[in-house]
Amino acid sequence: GYNMADKKDSGSDDCSEDAVVGNVNKFCVVPPGYNSQPRRGHLIFDACFESGNLGRVDYITEFEYDLFIRPDTCNPRFRVWFNFTVENVMVGQRVIFNIVNFSKTKSLYREGMSPLVKSTSRPRWQRVPPKNVYYYRCPDHRKNYVMSFAFCFDREDDVYQFAYCFPYTYTRLQSYLETIEKKNLDYYNRELLCLTVQQRRLDLLTITAPENLDPDENQRTVFVTARVHPGETPASFVCQGFIDFLVSQHPIARVLRQHLVFKIVPMLNPDGVYLGNYRCSLMGFDLNRHWQDPSPWAHPTLQATKQLLMDLNGDEKVDLDFYIDIHAHSTLMNGFMYGNVYDEEDRFEQQMVFPRLLGNNAEDFSLANTNFNRDAVKAGTGRRFLGGALDDNCSCYTLEVSFFSYLANSSSVPIPYTEEAYMKLGRNVARTFLDFYKLEHLINPKPAPGPQYPRGQRNSSGRGKDKERGRNSRGSRATSSQQDVGSYAGSASGSSLEREAMPVHFKMHHREGKKR
Repeated sequence: GYNMADKKDSGSDDCSEDAVVGNVNKFCVVPPGYNSQPRRGHLIFDACFESGNLGRVDYITEFEYDLFIRPDTCNPRFRVWFNFTVENVMVGQRVIFNIVNFSKTKSLYREGMSPLVKSTSRPRWQRVPPKNVYYYRCPDHRKNYVMSFAFCFDREDDVYQFAYCFPYTYTRLQSYLETIEKKNLDYYNRELLCLTVQQRRLDLLTITAPENLDPDENQRTVFVTARVHPGETPASFVCQGFIDFLVSQHPIARVLRQHLVFKIVPMLNPDGVYLGNYRCSLMGFDLNRHWQDPSPWAHPTLQATKQLLMDLNGDEKVDLDFYIDIHAHSTLMNGFMYGNVYDEEDRFEQQMVFPRLLGNNAEDFSLANTNFNRDAVKAGTGRRFLGGALDDNCSCYTLEVSFFSYLANSSSVPIPYTEEAYMKLGRNVARTFLDFYKLEHLINPKPAPGPQYPRGQRNSSGRGKDKERGRNSRGSRATSSQQDVGSYAGSASGSSLEREAMPVHFKMHHREGKKR
């Protein structure tokens, strides 16, 4: 019912490559039967950018649009991640966006999660207020679950961006790794493990004091991977926090580098990340089900990583103590771990140690959600395969973190994660190795309180929880001076918005859904 009157090129060189994948490309949505030049207020949708995802837009009414997530490349089963821009808006223009083809039914949208939004003049991500978000089963869409949210555009020249979670692109990782590389730290090494199907880099970082790499030295090794599932962006923030801490001058980081070798593959599926997939690689493989039999042509990043792990495992100078694969979870809160079930009591007990210690260091880590299993469905995952293939002394975990929020020990109200809070979990994972290897005595003991110490020295040990000065426990809220994006923040416009902005689907079938 609409024409593509204004299919401008988005100006990026590789847009044609992305457009093949089926993302909307500067697509102007006009009313059915409208044939003139598009006017202001005829929204232009675009997802032809790195990690972008929006497959189709249907005009329902002037105020309402059905949006379709583009399925993963070569795999129609997965439809969760979205990331798109809207421009050509009018000030005060109110809309309802219905995301109509999620592949999952259970979702944190039931718990108050809401989409992220930012705009050109307000570049920090913030959440759409949960009161403007509805998640319900919709008869109009084959009883699929639909997430509808109301939004009011407030600045004509702004481009607005909406996403499922904080994006973390392949390019962002590359510039982050280059920044560290430029510091020429003698304890940081970045190498190319292999190239992906589309010729992107699979990076391997080694962080340790240089003397530990002497061939005669025994190497206690911790191996960490992330982003095997490209839509699970929180994993990259956790991984970056982990790396940040290990390359820092923090006294704990120094001790860890002296005693351990950290090997990190920060992005196992760069093609999937680039393409805006939720779970799969370019060819539609869920790589976390192919650890048993990775093929060099179909799963090169997995094959290279597995080969490296097997080589380390077979090297008598290397004690591979940990394998941790970082993921994000779409239905549970907090950070937590999955481990393996072993018949040997000792190995099982040993596996419980690290999660318990991490629980002491990180207020958002949940021991209650942490569990140990041997479900058949998880057989091809890194944790399960490596748990069987690697040495008995290696503990293999999946570290999961919620896409949405955590319940801190002290609070009954969930606290939404920020980019900073995800990174803080990564820092806390790093410092937990100090406790695990009982290296606390090597940190300068805290001086006794008293006037004889120069100011600022007292907390130099930095032990205990990650309490950085000036950061409140809710992540970045204290520093957020940015104005809200969209005029949904004001209560006056909010109430009228709620009255006018009930989705058509929702009005017709409001008994089907639950309004929050």
